[in-house]
Amino acid sequence: MVPNRSFRPSLRTVLKTSTVAGLAAVMLSTGIPAQIMQSFAAPVTVEAPQVPSFATVVDAVSPAVVSVRVQSREKTSDQADNGFGFEFGGRGFDDLPDNHPLKRFFKEFGPQGEGRGEGRGDDRAERGRPDRGPHSERREGRLRPTSQGSGFFISEDGYIVTNNHVVSDGAAFTVIMNDGAELDAKLVGKDTRTDLAVLKVDDKDKRKFTYVSFADDSKVRVGDWVVAVGNPFGLGGTVTSGIISARGRDIGSGPYDDYLQVDAAVNRGNSGGPTFNLSGEVVGINTAIFSPSGGNVGIAFAIPSTVAKDVVEDLIKDGSVSRGWLGVQIQPVTKDIAESLGLADASGALVVEPQAGSPGEKAGIKQGDVVTALNGEPVKDPKDLARRVANLRPGSTADVTLWRNGKSEGVKLEIGALPDDKKATDNTETAPDTADKPASEQAMEELGFSVSPAENGKGVTISSVDPDSDASDKGLKEGDTIVSVNNQTVKSAADIQSVLDKAQKEGRTKALFQVQAENGIRFVALPIKGS
Repeated sequence: MVPNRSFRPSLRTVLKTSTVAGLAAVMLSTGIPAQIMQSFAAPVTVEAPQVPSFATVVDAVSPAVVSVRVQSREKTSDQADNGFGFEFGGRGFDDLPDNHPLKRFFKEFGPQGEGRGEGRGDDRAERGRPDRGPHSERREGRLRPTSQGSGFFISEDGYIVTNNHVVSDGAAFTVIMNDGAELDAKLVGKDTRTDLAVLKVDDKDKRKFTYVSFADDSKVRVGDWVVAVGNPFGLGGTVTSGIISARGRDIGSGPYDDYLQVDAAVNRGNSGGPTFNLSGEVVGINTAIFSPSGGNVGIAFAIPSTVAKDVVEDLIKDGSVSRGWLGVQIQPVTKDIAESLGLADASGALVVEPQAGSPGEKAGIKQGDVVTALNGEPVKDPKDLARRVANLRPGSTADVTLWRNGKSEGVKLEIGALPDDKKATDNTETAPDTADKPASEQAMEELGFSVSPAENGKGVTISSVDPDSDASDKGLKEGDTIVSVNNQTVKSAADIQSVLDKAQKEGRTKALFQVQAENGIRFVALPIKGS
């Protein structure tokens, strides 16, 4: 028989039971249900201003944005299209010498499939390449896809704005709508100087298209939100956002550079696409990116809407753009040049040479003049003058203010029409051949070079340059010709010295030398002896 034993709980059991009982008693006394409930910390919440959504803008403008597919006439040989999308000074690989290392590299390792694209600067449109297998044909005149870009409707009857570099070599154009519909289009006109082009959709159904309008970009501020819509890498309608990073950017693409810089992600294929403000208006047309790698790094450039609006109107009306023309070669006014001419500020545009028969030459504008104002408005620099003259209508009258011989003068002239495919530097001469130097060279040690009379009697020829001199630092070289000093014609070293002496008496510390070299004419300011 098993003896009775009293139940003796362990210490752990006693403590546990007591704790639960005590907790239950507390819960009952406070009216809380008598059951054990596990508790958690509250999730983190932050009350902060919400960034506005771009969805409303995107919904409204997306139907007006299109992809542009371009086809070109196929050539008879593998020329121009190198598969890498690179250009060197406007030339392709096939323009390089046969023994050039890059050409040998391309022939050995060049891609045989898809091309990398072409375009303007680093913003290159997507390009496909036809099969080039052993059985492929290459017949003159056959159309093949060459590029893709973006564009947008600006009218309900089908006018589309895009970039010139997207359509420049095209023979046939297809517009892909936001809903996937494909429509044929024809080229209305293009402008290489601003990289703009206009297409017109050939729509037999005469539908009315959703279109957008240009904003007044003068009201756009650095820091404003913008939305870019386009066709990057041929993917179709893609939206990115950012802000205006800077205004008035000059990227060296032409005489009328005045770009908006944005940090929205813009890539190859976005060319020709619009950048919108939050009101759904176009503030700029995407045209180029700065990219060491070929992809977006947050620096993109857009043609301002006010520039585009005027160009587009001309292209729709006439198929080309009519620009004003002054016809003078100009260069910036540096501090040294301003000091040598007695100008208070380093601003304006220094006339290097007026072109023969140009409006400027007919009005009496001369070498060494500084254009300080146009129609009463100060001229900041050569770019400013070029843009403002271009905006004037040919045949209109303009008042030009000049700084000449230490004082201000004014001339009135009739603005001409800018000749097609002609630059302001077309009318320059080359320096004379100085292979046979005269023996009677005269030293100009204080200036850092030696001169001798020019063989053609116009100016003096630089026969040697001290490599440690200011003249060398300013780029003067043996064989250059000094035509004038402080706008006074010189034919000998004595003439130069006479002009320098006069300048010293007038208290000037620098003199302005007009130099004619192999690459054209320019002005150089050099310090006067003892200054």
